[in-house]
Amino acid sequence: MAQAIRYALGRMPKARPYLDNGALELDNNPAERAMKPVAIGRKNWMFAGSEGGRKAMAIAFTLIETAKLNGIDSQAWLTWVLGRIADHKINRLDELIPWRYAAQAA
Repeated sequence: MAQAIRYALGRMPKARPYLDNGALELDNNPAERAMKPVAIGRKNWMFAGSEGGRKAMAIAFTLIETAKLNGIDSQAWLTWVLGRIADHKINRLDELIPWRYAAQAA
């Protein structure tokens, strides 16, 4: 028992931030779950058509997963963006980011 207590006390400095701040995750499971669809479909996405297609796909996945991680309905946000982007000024694209959509939708 003493050995187990010494072990736990030796790790306390690294565990303290997790005990003090309940918002910190003890593991990376949320990040792992977000990447799972990408890993599953990897073979299919090798055939994106071109280097530009692969880059566009990576950007789209990043935006969609970012919306999901911030609690925003990614399909509704993407529909909202695609409905506005054609007439939107290029120097104001930051107005189309997911949290701006969430603020307008609320």
